[in-house]
Amino acid sequence: MKAFTRGLLVRLAGGLVMVWIVATFTFFLVHVLPGKPGDAQYEQFVMEGLEPEVARAKVAAIYGFTSHEPLLDQYGGYLWQLLHGNLGISISYSGVPVSHVIGAALPWTVLPVLSGLLVSFLVGVAAGIVAAVRRSSRWGGLLSLSGSIVAGVPSFVLALLLALVFHTELNLLPFGDTSDVSLEPGFNLPYLGSLVEHAVLPVATYALLSYGGWLLAMKSSVVSVLGDDFILASELRGITPRTRMRYIGRNAILPLFTVLALSLGFMFGGAILIEDIFDYPGLGNLLLQSIGQRDYPLMSGAFLLITVAIVLANILAELCYSVIDPRVRR
Repeated sequence: MKAFTRGLLVRLAGGLVMVWIVATFTFFLVHVLPGKPGDAQYEQFVMEGLEPEVARAKVAAIYGFTSHEPLLDQYGGYLWQLLHGNLGISISYSGVPVSHVIGAALPWTVLPVLSGLLVSFLVGVAAGIVAAVRRSSRWGGLLSLSGSIVAGVPSFVLALLLALVFHTELNLLPFGDTSDVSLEPGFNLPYLGSLVEHAVLPVATYALLSYGGWLLAMKSSVVSVLGDDFILASELRGITPRTRMRYIGRNAILPLFTVLALSLGFMFGGAILIEDIFDYPGLGNLLLQSIGQRDYPLMSGAFLLITVAIVLANILAELCYSVIDPRVRR
């Protein structure tokens, strides 16, 4: 238990260092960008008629520092604001804190991406086992071919194809936004049904994009496990095929859990192209808008959130792996 606690503390310390490095990089990146966004914003406020002190205070509220202070003081002020959870004020959403803007977009990325990820993982792993065990049969070949084809299709092509078929041609599924704007938001069946309908195309795109990767990775892992001595020993001892398949599946799926945990971290970045194509207001779409509108505080906040999510996912992957596979703890 002491070794586990010590290992957890070491990983958390390493994660904090990583977050600090990214926050520092983001701070200095804003300073080296052409035109210095802080100075440009200050001059714009002055040109709009604000007093210099008021303009300086507004810039400090937006970026967490003012460019009229020494660089180290600005850096210290920026980190101090971060420690208090203050990511600044969004420029494109005038007067709205960045944390509120990100918090409003977060569910529309996490729910569809998480749903698509879990569906693709379950289906892809099951299909990968069948493709490996039946690799000499027609079904095994077809499953492997489907995984190879889907894994090679670019995300924007797949999203456009689904939108063309199911929205434009067949008119079966809605497109754009998260629900029908004529419905009253709340815990009622029409609104919830509309939410599900609008999420089908993005979720299906996420699931299909990941399906091929899970299938091919699981197939490769199962084929590798099939050659292990303990599988041959289980056959010689007359263990039932069902029990043997459980042994194979459990050992083959171990490497995939690490990738799954890391994917949970990357999902906070959303899929920029997919959300943009379906006009879905998640984090990816928000990040794209902030880049187009040069909203540096919002960009910094989104990058920091993605970094924290990936660091936590890394720690979770290592902890889960040591729990699932006792050999790692030796």
